[in-house]
Amino acid sequence: MTSPPAIARPAAARTVPPERVLVVEDDASTRAGLAELIMAWGFEAEAAADGQQGLEAVGVFRPSIVISDLVMPQMDGMALLRALQDQLSEIAFVMLTAQGTVETAVEAMKIGAYDYLTKPIDPRRLRVVLDKIVERQNTLREVRQLRRQLSEQGTFGRMVGQSPAIRRIYRTIEQAAPTTASVLIWGESGTGKELVAQTLHQLSPRARAPYVAINCAAIPETLLESEIFGHEKGAFTGAIDRRLGCFELAHRGTLFLDEIAEMMPATQVKLLRVLQERTFRRIGGRQEISVDVRMIAATNANPAQAVESGKLREDLFYRLNVFAIEIPPLRDRRDDIPLLAQAFIQEFAPRVQKTIRGVAPEAMRVFEQHLWPGNVRELRNVIERATILAEGEWIGPEHLPPTLGAAGVTRAERGSPDGHALRPGMTVDEAETELIRLTLVHTGNNKTRAAEILGISLKTLHNKLNRLRAAGEAIDPPSGR
Repeated sequence: MTSPPAIARPAAARTVPPERVLVVEDDASTRAGLAELIMAWGFEAEAAADGQQGLEAVGVFRPSIVISDLVMPQMDGMALLRALQDQLSEIAFVMLTAQGTVETAVEAMKIGAYDYLTKPIDPRRLRVVLDKIVERQNTLREVRQLRRQLSEQGTFGRMVGQSPAIRRIYRTIEQAAPTTASVLIWGESGTGKELVAQTLHQLSPRARAPYVAINCAAIPETLLESEIFGHEKGAFTGAIDRRLGCFELAHRGTLFLDEIAEMMPATQVKLLRVLQERTFRRIGGRQEISVDVRMIAATNANPAQAVESGKLREDLFYRLNVFAIEIPPLRDRRDDIPLLAQAFIQEFAPRVQKTIRGVAPEAMRVFEQHLWPGNVRELRNVIERATILAEGEWIGPEHLPPTLGAAGVTRAERGSPDGHALRPGMTVDEAETELIRLTLVHTGNNKTRAAEILGISLKTLHNKLNRLRAAGEAIDPPSGR
């Protein structure tokens, strides 16, 4: 066994309690050398001479990692693995094997072992495996904590809600977060797509690496490619210096591209190439740059319809759609409104130095009737305003925007006599048209305010209005800005 390499760090350098590692090995010198090496890296370590001793040590030492030789007297590595099979959700099992028994080690991984290492052990390879296990264990602990938080408080990290629809999203996040797979999030504006992306990043092994977000609809197309890929000095007029793009800034982390369907097809082609090859060139550059980036994309359009209409390339859609997360609008998860309102009160009340206990029943009835075209973002804005206006311990109807329960967008408008109706059987495009129309009525045709409520950029709203006018839709109220 070689001596500890120079990269070893003492336990005092670790900022969290060290992981406990149990070494199960019948060769005394190998067993002692492994334990010494692992402790030099800052872990706690115990050793056992065979599988039976190892099994007893698990109950006393409670390791999070077991490193076991395959061939041992009394109880071998496979028997120890099977004995611990019910605990493998909390214990990472690494099998040590000689070259002639690799097939057995592969079988061990099918049973539930995390990995295997061949003898003689390469310390660098062992260190890499242990570091990956630590990342995995930290993620699993975080998920378990979030599950407890969900059962006790109705929250999952910064996400709030207990409705069946939102719980399905939590389960998908748990499955997708530990992987490097791309994720496509879609839902109406204001539903919390970026919050889902942030949660995926925070629960991933990349949590300590950069999280870079960019809204494709908020940046002029002439600048978007430079924002994403960067450019070299002199690549175009105004390029006075080299600029790093989002891919380089997000190296080893996560890149979130919002409103991806607003990206021009030519830029989508270049994005697809980076996802496939993991390399790109800055604008005006010749050097191929390799990146390690986890991609999360979002759109407020139905992706299948965006592909059909030509807004989203089909090949890019399939490349991004490894995990798909559809976020329901707030009107379809009304059971979550009280939880969300209370969470926003807890966020805003301390800022204005007020003690607000909650939303009064009369105001909550207004919330229950409102269609929330701006979804969670609109509710958040309403609560922020109400906490500023409230003088007592409760938010009442008098603290809500005047249009919220009167001329605002409520359930009653679904059957309004002017023909502006949201009803079952409408297509998503028809519903979006009505939503834009009703929001413009709600804001007195103030497009800036309407875009804010809808959770889209003013540019995106104007693009949608132009498309609707071109299709012959009478979308604008009689007058406005």
